[in-house]
Amino acid sequence: MGKAKNPPRQAPNEARAVLRMHRSSPQKLNLLAQQIRGLTAERALNELSFSRKRSAEQVRKCLQSAIANAENNHDLDIDSLVIAEAHVGKNLVMKRIRARARGRASRIMKPFSQITIVLRDTSMDAAMDAESEAA
Repeated sequence: MGKAKNPPRQAPNEARAVLRMHRSSPQKLNLLAQQIRGLTAERALNELSFSRKRSAEQVRKCLQSAIANAENNHDLDIDSLVIAEAHVGKNLVMKRIRARARGRASRIMKPFSQITIVLRDTSMDAAMDAESEAA
């Protein structure tokens, strides 16, 4: 007899995607997360397409993955998707050494980070509110 299945980590009107092991500091990636938080999915894709930041391409791919998850796995309406959460976390840090003067060495930190994007279907929010008011 197997273990019981874990319950889903998000609401039925939400879908998410996680970009792990991205070779950029969390501070730089957080600037992009702030830029797209609260926008509609289509507007966020446009913002990331024309952003000049190096990480914008990878974040855009993660957002496209979240949109595909919403459509295929959760049967949500793409046109009413809004970015409910976009948060960044630390990941692995590669430590390297650089030779310095007088036989010394200094440490170079090469951080990795991850970004989680959660999309919410606003049309289902309105339907859920109407059901709760009727009850």
